[in-house]
Amino acid sequence: MPINWPEVTAKLPSGRSDEEKAKRKELFKQFDPNGNGYLSLAEVDKGVRDVLGLDDVFNCKPAVMRAFQASKGIHKSKSSLGEDFIERIEFRMLLLYLRQYFELYVMFDEVDTSDDRRVDKAEFDQALGKISSWGLQITDPDAEFAKIDTNGGGMILFDEFADWALKMKLDLEDDDE
Repeated sequence: MPINWPEVTAKLPSGRSDEEKAKRKELFKQFDPNGNGYLSLAEVDKGVRDVLGLDDVFNCKPAVMRAFQASKGIHKSKSSLGEDFIERIEFRMLLLYLRQYFELYVMFDEVDTSDDRRVDKAEFDQALGKISSWGLQITDPDAEFAKIDTNGGGMILFDEFADWALKMKLDLEDDDE
């Protein structure tokens, strides 16, 4: 199913305009049903599914987890809870990271043709053309695979792929950015 990237981006208001700030403030309230000013991973996951309505577009728990981990603690909180949760001041970054990790997850999913949430060497080799279209020419597939597979398990997991793709500045050709 093709992804409507402009619609996805519009649902993640991360700009600095007054209009985007107002949208973000309302969105945070919807993500924070108990009104405590902190978002847990479960609240973010539920918000992505129920508030943003992106669950049908993405089977995206790994992307949500990475965005949550990248966002929490960006702002040094005076509260002891702040380091483990997303605070309102960090919400804009969460939305930016969600967009970024959604794109990376779509790439990962295209490479993971067996749909087992891991990429083996054969899948990686088959995806070299796609990876090239995302902006990276790989001249030594064996060495590149080994470099990505940081845990040495013989498979590339989403976390490993995302770290590598960010470093390599891969960009999905059909998204809106």
